Amino acid sequence: MFYILSGVITRIVSNSYLNVFQKTLTQEGNRPSVVNFYTYLGLTILSLFFVFSINIQNTNTLLVNFILMGILGALGNYYIIKALSLGELSTLAPINSYKPLVAILVSFFYLKEIPSLSAIFGIVLIILGTYILYNKGEYNSKAVFYRVLALIFSGTEAVFIKKIILLTDIPTSFVLWALSGLIFSVFFTLGDKNCFKLPQIKPLIMLILSVGIMQYSTNFVFSKINVSYALALFQLSTLLSVILGAKIFHETGLKRKVIASLIMIFGAIVIIVS
Repeated sequence: MFYILSGVITRIVSNSYLNVFQKTLTQEGNRPSVVNFYTYLGLTILSLFFVFSINIQNTNTLLVNFILMGILGALGNYYIIKALSLGELSTLAPINSYKPLVAILVSFFYLKEIPSLSAIFGIVLIILGTYILYNKGEYNSKAVFYRVLALIFSGTEAVFIKKIILLTDIPTSFVLWALSGLIFSVFFTLGDKNCFKLPQIKPLIMLILSVGIMQYSTNFVFSKINVSYALALFQLSTLLSVILGAKIFHETGLKRKVIASLIMIFGAIVIIVS
């Protein structure tokens, strides 16, 4: 239990800060496609240095899941960066609270994971908190649209990550995740003259390290508990992201956003208890 809790906390903190570095890089003029590509490139190189064992079996099944994971992961990460380039971190972060709903639906059909009624009630609370967040109408509609797309892609990707963990192990799944993302992120840079322009080194390195820590801790938690419940726990990063958005990027409406986030966190706790 202690290790699972440590993995969840590590994932929450690293996820919030990687969004900060993504937004920082786009504010400095880097295109989302370029940030997306160099993130996966750095992670692939990083995995080769720190992962010493590869466990690959059931190659046909693994290949299908590898391709689907790569497509969904590259799309999800690209649209998150795209959304952050247009909107506020503190406004967009709570949209991630819909991810357990996506994961529950996909996991039900693909992994046969059946949610309880209390888990569904927790999802309803998360949705209610998001309604409070947006009832003022102070948001960029394009940014929200891109964030919803990212939510759908990344929420579905989580199921295939879990499947690959079941077929291999945590280190192997991390390497395959980074490599698949790199392969399919290349398609976003096709025809882009700026694709070989290296972003600012310091925030890029911090982004790569944050994403690496986030994904490895995510894989660890996925290996221990159901995908839908793990994603519900990860929603606790919403409050931290709201605070970081206000403190680092001077975004307004902190009180309303904190209240909405607390409701979502309560929804996540309901799911945990279930």
